[in-house]
Formats: sequence, C-alpha cells, structure tokens
Amino acid sequence: MPDAQQTKVVKAWLENLETALKAEDTDAATALFGEDSYWRDLVSLTWNIKTSEGRDDIAAMLKATLGNAKPQNFQIEGEANEADGVIDAWFTFETATGRGKGLVRLIDGKAWTMLTSLQELKGFEEAKGANRPKGVEHGSAKGRLTYAEQRDKEAAELGYKTQPYCLVIGGGQGGIALGARLRRLGVPTIIIEKNERAGDSWRKRYKSLCLHDPVWYDHLPYLPFPDHWPVFSPKDKIGDWLESYTKLMELNYWSSTVAKSASYDEAAGEWTVVVEREGNEVTLKPKQLILATGMSAVPNVPQLPGQDIFKGEQQHSSQHPGPDAYKDKKVVVVGSNNSAHDICAALWEAGSDVTMVQRSSTHIVKSETLMDVALGALYSEEAVKNGITHDVADLIFASLPYKVLPAVMQPQVDETKKRDKAFYDRLEKAGFDLDFGADDTGLFMKYLRRGSGYYIDVGASELVADGKIKLAKGQADHLTETSVVLDNGQELPADLVVYATGYGSMNGWAERLISKQVADKVGKCWGLGSDTPKDPGPWEGELRNMWKPTQQEALWFHGGNLHQSRHYSQFLSLQLKARHEGLDTPVYGMQEVHHLS
Repeated sequence: MPDAQQTKVVKAWLENLETALKAEDTDAATALFGEDSYWRDLVSLTWNIKTSEGRDDIAAMLKATLGNAKPQNFQIEGEANEADGVIDAWFTFETATGRGKGLVRLIDGKAWTMLTSLQELKGFEEAKGANRPKGVEHGSAKGRLTYAEQRDKEAAELGYKTQPYCLVIGGGQGGIALGARLRRLGVPTIIIEKNERAGDSWRKRYKSLCLHDPVWYDHLPYLPFPDHWPVFSPKDKIGDWLESYTKLMELNYWSSTVAKSASYDEAAGEWTVVVEREGNEVTLKPKQLILATGMSAVPNVPQLPGQDIFKGEQQHSSQHPGPDAYKDKKVVVVGSNNSAHDICAALWEAGSDVTMVQRSSTHIVKSETLMDVALGALYSEEAVKNGITHDVADLIFASLPYKVLPAVMQPQVDETKKRDKAFYDRLEKAGFDLDFGADDTGLFMKYLRRGSGYYIDVGASELVADGKIKLAKGQADHLTETSVVLDNGQELPADLVVYATGYGSMNGWAERLISKQVADKVGKCWGLGSDTPKDPGPWEGELRNMWKPTQQEALWFHGGNLHQSRHYSQFLSLQLKARHEGLDTPVYGMQEVHHLS
C-alpha cells in the first residue's frame, strides 16, 4: 500500500543519488546500494542493455558513463509502496540526450534493485498527442501531393532512388514491431519478408497453432488488441492482425523478398545487401542491418542414416502443414516440446496413429496455472483493473535482474507442483519424463536460458497421460524404408516423420547471409550464461546479443516472443535513432564472445 513516510524515504534517497552522480562521486553513489544490489540499465546511461551486479560493478559502470550521460533531475513518480520489507517506487530522470523512467527497490534504506530506461531522445521525440501531425495542409497550392500520392511516392523511391537507414530482415512480429517504432521516430526503414503476405509466418504453420501466452502479454506497440480479442489467439487471427498492422502503421514492407547476401564496408560505414524482390534483384545500402528472423530462423534437422531410403514423408515442424492428409496414417513425431505436443494433438484429433518420441525430459505447465501463478499479477484483466497496463508490466518485469529471477520463480514452481500434483502424477505414470528446470525455476528460466525444453499444456498432455498419444523414449538412431528405429532398438512404423527438433542460434542466419567470420565475431545469440543445459557459462547477466550492439558494427539482432518484441523494440529503436541523428553513443559493457553458436 502507498505510504507517505516511505515516499519521503525514496525522495531522500533519490536526492542523495543525484547529488553523488552530479559530483561524479562513485563512492557516495555506491554507498546508497546494498552489498547484494543490481543496477539494470536499458540504454539510458550505457547505450547498451546492461546489468551491473554489486557495488564494485555499479561503480565501474558509473565511472565509465557519468561524464557522457550526466543523469540528473531524479523525481519520484506517484507514491512509494512497501511490502515484505521492500520499498519500491517509480521515478523519472534525464540524461544529456534523453528522458528516462526507472523503478527502485530499497531494503533497509539501501537500493536492492534499480532500473533505468531511456524513454525518449531530447529533440527527437515521437510526434504524438499534442504534437501529432496535422495530416493535411489547409489552403491551396498547385501541384501538391495528396496523402495517398505521398505514400505511393515514398514506397516507389525508397530502396531505389533513396536508401533506407535501417534494413530489417524478417517481417514477422519482431520486424513489424521494430518497424513501427522506427517509423514513429522518422528513421527510413525497409522491412523485407520472404513470404507473400505479412502474417504468413503464422498462417503457414500447422493449423492448430495458437498463442499459448494470454492476450495481455502479447500486444504490439501503439495498437493494443481490442478488448474483445480472445485470450489465446489462433494463428490465422494473429496473421491477419500483423498484416493489418503493417498497413495501419504505414510500414515500408517488402513481401515476397529474399535476402541473398550481405557484406559490410567498414570505410563507408554501410552494408551492401542483395535481395530478390518479386523475381527482381535489388541492391540496398543501409547503414544499419537488423536480423529479425526470430528464434526459429534456422531449423535443426537431425541427419540420420536411412533418411534417403524412407518411403514416407519427412518434415521439420516448421514445414508441417497440419493433420488433414494423415488420417489413419502412422506418424512419428521426434521431440516433446511445444510444437511436438501441438502437432501430436492435432494429428490425434484428425484420426492419425501418432507416437511422440521423447528424447530428454520436458517441463510441462498447465496454461491456466501459468496464467494464475506466474502471469496474473502483471498480465491479466485483474492487473489492468489495478492500473497495470502492459507497458507498466513490461518495465516491472524488466526491473528484475536475471540474476534474481530464479529466486522469484522457485516459489511459483513450488505452488505449481502442489496445485497440479495429480496431473503430474498421471503424466509420470504414463512414462513421461518431467523436469522443472535445472534448479526448479520453471518455464521462464528455461526459455531465457535455452529457448526450449518446455510445453505450455493446452490439452495435449492429457492425451499423453491417457495413452491416446503414444509415447516412446530414446534417440532416433536411423530410419528404415517404413520406420524410425531408436537407439534402444525400438522400431516405430511410420508413414510420416515430423522432426520437432527445434532451431539453431540466431547467428546461424548471420552465417548464411553474411559469413561464418561475422557469425563467429558476433557469437551465440540468446542465453544468460547460467551454466545449465544448453546455456554454457560464464555468467553474462543479459541475453546474448539481443537488442543491443554486437561485436560487428551496425549489425543487430531482434526477436523473442510478442512481449519481448514489443518491449525491447523500444530500446533498439532508440539506439538506432540516436545513430541516425549522429548522437554520441559510447557503449559501455560490450558483450564478450564466449561461444560461437
């Protein structure tokens, strides 16, 4: 609950912080932080996405950034709150180049966590609200262009007579969200997409695909879903929304366009990107290249002996069209995560004889439990009623450093286990190997660490528990003409094999498009360095290479789920806008490369 006394405490703390920062007295500043403390900065001081952990790390960050950033005018926003001995409060602040918003948590008068985020650049604010454009010029003038003519002219000339400052490769949710923000900031941008229509990356997937995240978590920037939108969006509805969004937000969106090659000219400070647009080759010269191909850009397809002699069909999950053609057919789905469960359930509904091959343990969480236990406080109808919009929720979530998230998630997992014990018992009795993450921290940590290894149950787990989806365990060893043979010798007859075996690191696409040298220079994308399966150490504290400068000049990666695409596109767009306007952007804490893929 709001507390006037706690508000005074936070005001005094912010005043002391500002005094120390203005004097560049890092000792005085860090004395305001506890021994176990974190300062997470989203672009405002570091021109990076960077978490400083502990007083020494915070001091190093401040020594490197204060001279340029000059943070000042720290003002509490609203009232402070206190719960369980932790005081938290929103605040606003300014830097030399921008305006920001933050959230601080105090324990015993010392900062435990602090978030600072850049919200806008001074002099380059979005034209919105009272500053929105008029749209028309009243009066008369010979030869002036109508709105439609202006848009047609821009679309015809950009990429041909004039060059984009930014080229975004990938026109799914990530590229579209970033494109919308860059459009609002006045940064000339082209988004290219290999499919014929925006939204096809959803439409062309298996027909049962839907969002397993609730609607409150999934809004796009500027245009939230209307309040009648379903809690879980079917793929074609999302596809149509994305297509409409590109038109409403007036994006320069090149569909039916494939990127063929890219190279960077260090001396000229620009990329040469060759694309094929509707059968015609076009050479683009952007200053900044953003790969928004998502975490599902490069499918992992196992190479198995016998694939060349198998008489049936073989598909990666990304190619699977749906179950309609496989009624009464024997289908083997290799994998046991989200896509595998969705595909198996749809095949069973269509009358297929389907077997899921579980190669390793999987974390399962029921959708309704996830919504209630993990998401409800921030992303729900109740949260909205409490004044927590998705933009507010995004900053609250971002204010928790990745290092402390496991401790936050463990109690949620404990509650989930208790609540759904009977459900988990039935799955284990059916032979399904369960896990709750390497350290019992559940879905979110698995997602952040490795982007795989889980299923949000919307019904398929019941089919597994009931034996309606058959279960086999082991590694696929080889194929015969008519079956899949596991490493334990079990033979699974098959007319269709679906490899629900996931995707490679996002820098795999950089290797294909640019070069292996550049991909290795950038290193692995995604993961935190948690030293858990598929996320090797050392600890990095942020997601590798995502939404921030990389070791390759002018190359950026953008992706993630709808929530991340929405939230982090704001900070990526501000970094790009600053460079477009020639602002000084000294990057602090550039990520080192420890892993190549």
